[in-house]
Amino acid sequence: MTHHPLFSVSTFLAVLLSTLLLFTVIGASTAQAASAREIDIKVNDALKRFKKEVGGASEFLGTAKGMLVFPEVIKAGIGIGGEYGEGALLIGGKTVDYYNTAAASIGFQLGAQMKTVIIVFLQKSALDKFRKSDGWEAGVDGSVALATLGVGASIDSTSLNKPIVGFVFGNKGLMYNLTFEGSKYTRLNK
Repeated sequence: MTHHPLFSVSTFLAVLLSTLLLFTVIGASTAQAASAREIDIKVNDALKRFKKEVGGASEFLGTAKGMLVFPEVIKAGIGIGGEYGEGALLIGGKTVDYYNTAAASIGFQLGAQMKTVIIVFLQKSALDKFRKSDGWEAGVDGSVALATLGVGASIDSTSLNKPIVGFVFGNKGLMYNLTFEGSKYTRLNK
């Protein structure tokens, strides 16, 4: 019996362990699904933080046709990764639906992190298409432009002329060099 040099029992065990860890982290998140009230409280806190940290955020959000806010998206992985979070779709400042976001990835990754995601619909047609979908996937069903900020961490509204704009925050503020591609958003029954 010959052994392939790139595959060994230890490689198999590492992949198996990473997969089990990933499903444990993601499974724990879904098993402890938040109530509508808990989500609303966290969404409000995330929006307050966004408005406090980013100049022009209140005015910008005032022009939105709707916004999808995920206050806690947990990403974890060891080689194989995934992320999950629950949030709310707000129209006119009021929650109209609850959603989850999920994504999977393969590649070099180790550890876990939590981030806040805010997706702003600037065109009613984009919002309507999102709401009519039965599981909307970024990059397939619509494109989400990752927002960048100008000097002094303020929104430059002239550069935000896309139908859908997304913001991602970590513990240290707005995060860059990320993508929304492959993230799936599904309506929840809350």
